[in-house]
Amino acid sequence: MDATTLTDTPPVASLEPVDLIYGLNDKPPLRLSIFVALQHVLAVFVGIVTPPALIARILDLPSADGAFLVSMALLASGLGTILQTKQLGLVGSGLLSIQGTSFVFVAPIVSLAGAIMAEGGSREHALGAVFGVCLVTAFVPLVLGPFIRSASRIITPLVMGIVVTLIGLTLVSVGITSVGGGFEAKHDGTFASAANLGLASLVIAVIVVMSSSRREWLRILSVVTGLAVGYVVAGLAGKVSLAELKALPWFAAPTPFHYGLGFRATALIPFAFLYLMTAIESIGDITATSLLTGEPIAGPLYLSRLRGGVLADGVSSMLAAVLNSFPSTTFAQNNGVIQLTGIGSRHIGLLVGFMLIVLGLFPIVGGVVQAMPAAVLGGATIIMFGTVAVAGVRILATTTLDRRACTVAAVSFGLGLGVTFEPGIGSTLPPLLKDMFASGIATGGMCALLLNSVLPGKRR
Repeated sequence: MDATTLTDTPPVASLEPVDLIYGLNDKPPLRLSIFVALQHVLAVFVGIVTPPALIARILDLPSADGAFLVSMALLASGLGTILQTKQLGLVGSGLLSIQGTSFVFVAPIVSLAGAIMAEGGSREHALGAVFGVCLVTAFVPLVLGPFIRSASRIITPLVMGIVVTLIGLTLVSVGITSVGGGFEAKHDGTFASAANLGLASLVIAVIVVMSSSRREWLRILSVVTGLAVGYVVAGLAGKVSLAELKALPWFAAPTPFHYGLGFRATALIPFAFLYLMTAIESIGDITATSLLTGEPIAGPLYLSRLRGGVLADGVSSMLAAVLNSFPSTTFAQNNGVIQLTGIGSRHIGLLVGFMLIVLGLFPIVGGVVQAMPAAVLGGATIIMFGTVAVAGVRILATTTLDRRACTVAAVSFGLGLGVTFEPGIGSTLPPLLKDMFASGIATGGMCALLLNSVLPGKRR
């Protein structure tokens, strides 16, 4: 689940099929295909590169590592997009669906890696353990694929709404820290300086103005443009240093398990739970894409696409872990591009995947992203995380919030946010429970799932 997915695409029930110029299996002219594919890349680029860039900043990784993680995220997303679009046997939806790095895992990854580094482990050991856990738990979507219909009876709108809201609320603290200049600014005494707050405010203003436009293409490009404007202004103010780009290799050959492969058994349950949630969320994204491209949203073909899409999530996430990238999920913001262009051809997805791979193979792309001032990135992420929380509220609004549902939500929010605000609350627990409940998202989500399953009354 990416930060802008749920707000860029309205609920499936409110989507209307577009008047397609080129349908799913049509092949537009090459020049037109390249132009449309570029629009899709621009729509998803920020969502792909922001999670690795944030994780690198929070963990205070060297800039070379940050650039490498961004590059590998682009590469893994490109390969996953081709798999999702092209289909390989039962894997892939066969739609114009794009794979990208999931925001859902940012907090758990930071928590796990941070705990290992706090215990004296190296950054290589910490990242190796993260990728090992991600690789093992990526089997969850693979197991879930054949049981899509049954899973939706357990992961109800109430549970999904609570989890999505928690994702946004727990990540807001990360966004506001970046607005002030990030953790490096706290160390050098410039946190919340006028310059940092001014840059973040500029980015926020650009995004708000463009996203409020009646022109759909301006809304689609609002985040990219906001970041670009902030980056340029920061550069003119002397707050961007590109000196370290010279040390980056001109080409980044993929290196499987670059940081080694570790493991942390106590982190399995939280990560497995989040894979379950992102798989269910992907169902909504694939349904929206099916509707927009004139494909059925009921019947055998539809269920086959759902199965293939969720399986592609799992395979893409496994591939991402091998390539030193974080879990992958089906993005939805490119549905806006389908609506805008009237082109739903799966051949466009192949071009998008190829473009992402090319971007990932050249480390300068990751280096430029990593050199972006934290305040500029914070201006965008504070909005992105806030809109995720609002999307969760919208999901909750679709269910009846009776006394039972309110009890489930109250306990889940209380525990989930409580763990986020006071992470030391679990310090005396056994290692297994300590790691299980280190993430507010996982804590609140598992609580919602349990209470909604066992409390008397109708599941919402």
